[in-house]
This record gives sequence, structure tokens and C-alpha cells, in this order.
Amino acid sequence: MKKSRKEYRNHPTETRVQNHKYKKRHVWAWVTGIIVLVAVVATAAYFASVYFRTKNAVDKTYDPQTAVKTTGEFNGKKRFAVLLMGTDTGALHRTEKRGRTDTMILAVVNPAKKHYTLVSIPRDTMAQMVGTDEFGVEKINAAYEIGGARMAMDTVSELINVPVKYYAVVNMGGIMKMIRYVGGINIRPTLSFEYGGYVFKKGKLTHMGGAGALAYSRMRYDDPRGDYGRQERQRQVITTLIRKAVSISSLSNLDSILTSVSNNVRTNLPFSALQQIAMNYRDCAKNSSSDYLHGYNAEVEDAAYQIQPTSELQRISDLVRTELELEKEVVQNNETFQNEQNKANGFSFKSGKIQHYHIYDYTGEGDN
Repeated sequence: MKKSRKEYRNHPTETRVQNHKYKKRHVWAWVTGIIVLVAVVATAAYFASVYFRTKNAVDKTYDPQTAVKTTGEFNGKKRFAVLLMGTDTGALHRTEKRGRTDTMILAVVNPAKKHYTLVSIPRDTMAQMVGTDEFGVEKINAAYEIGGARMAMDTVSELINVPVKYYAVVNMGGIMKMIRYVGGINIRPTLSFEYGGYVFKKGKLTHMGGAGALAYSRMRYDDPRGDYGRQERQRQVITTLIRKAVSISSLSNLDSILTSVSNNVRTNLPFSALQQIAMNYRDCAKNSSSDYLHGYNAEVEDAAYQIQPTSELQRISDLVRTELELEKEVVQNNETFQNEQNKANGFSFKSGKIQHYHIYDYTGEGDN
């Protein structure tokens, strides 16, 4: 029952104690609420800061000259491919504006299978440079140096008859800096060797800084698998770096990492597209497979090249087109034409010897 004013006057002590307890609970409720509010605001501000800093850095990597429509492309259901390239600029005193792409990997993402495939293209693969004023063939790693990302994408697309609309390129200097900023990476070398003053032991977990990881990923001539072995080690370094870069322990160096990304990475995927890929295709990161073009060593005008047999170009084309849910098509391009002409004039892909490979004009009337 509610007490009257008279009853309250007869029990002043009880009233003061009750009021004190009520005020104390009321104050603590306010204090707790303020603490929670501050924590929420601080957390939101932190993640907002991370978001805007990340967006600002990624926006600087965007290449509008090769921009294509991305609206609705990354909804978590559609399949897509991105050409990943690593240039040889930014390290070892190399200062070219655009270097050759020693690493060329076509990443194909298939959400239906929750899976992605990495297809490596050897740097010495002979290919027609698509987009030049006159017909000419070069090692495929020259496409980026000659005509930038557009020529690189178009050349790969023509070589294996698949659509290539998106790309991302990073230079060696950028990789070195990013590895340094995340505190180095731990890798088990795939083989034992010495290179650039560094010693690597097969299977032994090794902590590598930027320079050490660069040396590990650059060696080619002492690898029994040649460039194929190097491609595997490069993929190993890149995937390990990505896992380390997104870890909580790397957040203390977030600004340095983002600065390195903005200065050393270029892509025609805008920030919004990268967000959608991260949100809608995360399950695809759990399963992967690798493949590569298996070329044949030959000489073209006294230079060492990798010639891709027509059957190999068709195999990789079928693989990628299937992953992209496209109908298979017969590959017919300059490379298949050159193979046909060379085979008609005695070249054999079954020979174990280094043979000379001629480049014929389109009418097949003689060497260029």
C-alpha cells in the first residue's frame, strides 16, 4: 500500500535510505549506459575509420582507363575471372614505369562449386600482341610492358579464347614492403637452394622478410621445374601474405599496409566490386585447384620461347570456359595457325630436342 506523507514523516530514516539506494541505482544505470554508448560509438568510429581509410587506399589503385561495367556482376551467383599479374619493377634497382609481368595467373571463381581455379601462364609463352598497329609476336610477359593492362588482358583472352575483363597487378617493390609491414611471413620452402644471399631448406618452416621472400620467389634456373616451379613459389608467397595481411595482428600497421597497397597495386575493380566479392564469394576461398599451360621449349629468332601446342591451348580453354559456364569453342588464332605451319614444315612437338620455330605471315608464304 502507498504510504501517506504522515507515515513518511514518522519514518525519515527509511525514506532517506530508500531514496539513496534509488539514486545510486539510477546513477549507475546512467554510468553504465554512457560506458556502453561510448564503447559502441568508439567501435563504430574505429570501423568507420578503417572503412574510409581502406576505401581511400583502394580507390587510389583503381584504373579508370580499363573500367568496365561491374553492376550486378558480383552477386554471389555469377562466375568471373581476374587476370593477376606481378611486374618486375620497384625492386632490384629497376625503375621502368611498366615492367614485364613475370607472373601471370588467371583466377577463375565458380560459386556453384564454392571453388576457385588458378591457371598460370608461363612468362615465355609465345603470343601475338593484341592491339599493336602491326602484326608481331613476343613473349607474353611483354604485353603489359608494351600496351599496359588492356593489351595483357586482350592477349591472354585471344590466346586461350576466353573473356578477360578484370585484372590486378602488383610490383615486386610493393610485395617486399607489404611483407615487411606485416612483420614477415612463415613459409616451408618447396625445395632447397641458395639465391641472393639467402639459404632455403626444403620443408623447414622459414621466417622471411621482404627481401628474403623476394629472393625465394624469384629463383628460376636452379629449380628442376624451371619457371613452373617459380610460379608455384610465387603463388605460395602471395597467398601467405594475404592471410597475414588480413589478420588482427596486422592492424597496428594498417596505415603502412594501405599506403603500400595504394602505391603498388593497380586494378580495374572498384572498391564497391571488391566489397561485393569479399561478401558474396567468401565460401569460394575454401577450395581451390591449380593448373598451367604446358609449353614446349623452342627457339624463335635465336631467343628461347615456350610454344603452346594447339591441344594444350584447347585443353586450358575448355577448362576455363567450363568453369565460367560458357560453351566450349575450337581455339583458332595466330598461335594455332603458327603451329599448323610449323608442323607442316617438319616441327615436332614430340621431339626432345630444341628446335627452331618459324613465324609465318597469315598467308603462309614465308617467314616474317
